[in-house]
Amino acid sequence: MADKTITVEQTGSPLRRPAVQRQTLVGLGLNKLRRRSTLPDTPQTRGMIAKVQHLVRIVDES
Repeated sequence: MADKTITVEQTGSPLRRPAVQRQTLVGLGLNKLRRRSTLPDTPQTRGMIAKVQHLVRIVDES
């Protein structure tokens, strides 16, 4: 399971959002619209994505 990855793309703006959500986006490696980041598929990563699910979308799971 260590080799599984997930690619997320930022679809929403962090403007007018709580600071915690902005920090979560930075933690995911996202800070601009349409930027993509490939991350390990772990429960921690899934939890971060769930916190900002209205600002990101999952592009690829492999």
